[in-house]
Amino acid sequence: MGDAIEHDPVVTGGGRTLAVLSADWNRPQSVGVYDLSAASSADAGKEHTIFPVLTKDFPVDAHVKPELVLTKAEDGLEIHNQLFLPKDLRPGERRPAIIFVHGGPIRQMLLGYHYMEVYHVFYAVNEWLASQGYVVLSVNYRGGIGYGKSFRMAPGTNARGNSEYQDVVAGAKYLQSRPDVDPKRVGIWGLSYGGLLTSEALARNSDIFVAGVDLAGVHLYGNSLDPDNLAYKSSAISAIDTWKSPVLLIQGDDDRNVNFAQSVGLVELLRAHNVPYELMVLPDDVHETLLYKRWISIFDRMEDFLRRNLAKEGSVVSQR
Repeated sequence: MGDAIEHDPVVTGGGRTLAVLSADWNRPQSVGVYDLSAASSADAGKEHTIFPVLTKDFPVDAHVKPELVLTKAEDGLEIHNQLFLPKDLRPGERRPAIIFVHGGPIRQMLLGYHYMEVYHVFYAVNEWLASQGYVVLSVNYRGGIGYGKSFRMAPGTNARGNSEYQDVVAGAKYLQSRPDVDPKRVGIWGLSYGGLLTSEALARNSDIFVAGVDLAGVHLYGNSLDPDNLAYKSSAISAIDTWKSPVLLIQGDDDRNVNFAQSVGLVELLRAHNVPYELMVLPDDVHETLLYKRWISIFDRMEDFLRRNLAKEGSVVSQR
């Protein structure tokens, strides 16, 4: 109800209350309760959060409210995005910017904390990046859910032509057109299918994307290296000759979703083409790390990489 993101409703108390899981743009997933018997009172339609009750240590005031931004891909398809603007952005400043691309691709990012655990974390990461001074744009590219069957089943996606990549480019060009963004400092990050699109961006458009963080991405569809094969042409490594921008690669070596050989093979090609890269291997870990301490290490490494490769040229990105 209202602006909150609510799901999994359950009627309790003999029909007197409604319990939901809910979140907002500055409140993580919580258990909320509505009093259904209070229809005529001041509490009608008001959610009472019962768990967790946030303490003063949770940085509610550090959040920014993301904005819905619509862009158009080269073929005219309308794309929904979430824009995070730093609070300390002043008129006349040009900040570094970052595209976030989700995984799946059967997902939809929202204007608040997500109902799925890894995207709950990644929403917080985008908020954190904004707090560090970056302009962040999360792109709901074609092939995802929430915008109808034709969007979900868009032609030419994945290994059939990677048509969704044009939606990422549209987001980057939108950022470059903003007066508060330095068009020469646009980066990209994502996990899984987001890692795939990150590597696509760096390989195909190092002229747009100056750095990227690829977590457990796929770099070759199938096993064909035939330059005329559609799946190969849809893969990042088909454009390895134009890949110039630095990349941070992160993956667990026991990944059950994306074969670790995807990272090994890409590293070999990056070395052969003298492309600057950094590699962070998570020993005995899977597609999304199972350890809190490793998430912290990942984001520390990501922060350092982005500061060195994206937040330069007199940037006002904050130092911890």
